[in-house]
Amino acid sequence: MAPFLPSPSPSVPRRLASALGAAALAAALGACASHAPAPSTRYALGATRAEYRDYTRPGQSICDAEPRWLSEELGGVNTLLSRFLEATAERPDGAEAQEAERTALLEEASRTLAPVVEVHGKNLKALQSCSFKGSGLFPAIAQKGNELVPQAQQRLADAPKLLAAAALQRVRERWVLEAPQREATARQTWCPPKPVVGTTDLFFARRSLDGRTEWLFCDGHIVEQLPGGEPALHAPEGLSRRAQRKVQPAKYLQAARNFPETEMDVPPTSVPKTAPSAPAASGASTP
Repeated sequence: MAPFLPSPSPSVPRRLASALGAAALAAALGACASHAPAPSTRYALGATRAEYRDYTRPGQSICDAEPRWLSEELGGVNTLLSRFLEATAERPDGAEAQEAERTALLEEASRTLAPVVEVHGKNLKALQSCSFKGSGLFPAIAQKGNELVPQAQQRLADAPKLLAAAALQRVRERWVLEAPQREATARQTWCPPKPVVGTTDLFFARRSLDGRTEWLFCDGHIVEQLPGGEPALHAPEGLSRRAQRKVQPAKYLQAARNFPETEMDVPPTSVPKTAPSAPAASGASTP
């Protein structure tokens, strides 16, 4: 008589099937995770916005991206870089408001744009390994992007110098606007209430941005020297002949030569750490 063997529990096949199903599901999920789309980053510069992804990260491939979406994404970054370059280009005759906008955009870009440019350049390089690189708008996008990336990199590299020049220009513009007040303060400080013609009381000297130098006297005379030229004396308008006879040009020219260079009102050559203030007035005279 054959020994009695217990029949296998019906739950065993079910547990085995469940285990196999779980393993298959885990494998499927792992495969999906390995092909998950690269995380997107939204970026804004001024009024322009773009979305981009770093397809060169481990486990990512730009060739796995949906071509239509990828085309829009790469094209959007191209547009952002193009507008950045156009808006931050130097304009010698630009209006003050335009220059302020240019400087503000360049300052913002110098802090935030470099990673976008770097990723875009790597994505464009990786795009060349995709089968669809020659289809649709991709050739034009790649060509334009490869032109914009080095230009944007150069603009960002030049940003510190450009921003420093813009800051110095603002300081110089303020210096020019405040020049009449500095002159008036010096006149009030160093000139008598009723200047006497011929006394050569020199109260103010300045060098303009164009290199022209002026020495101002209390009686209205001015010694002027143009770049590369010799000093020349200019008399005030309406000077009577009697008063003209009191004028000795050589004394005015000598007073101008003796005026200390360090006390001359000259254009700023650097941006002060604090807000620029009017320089102290100086005076000098020769007997």
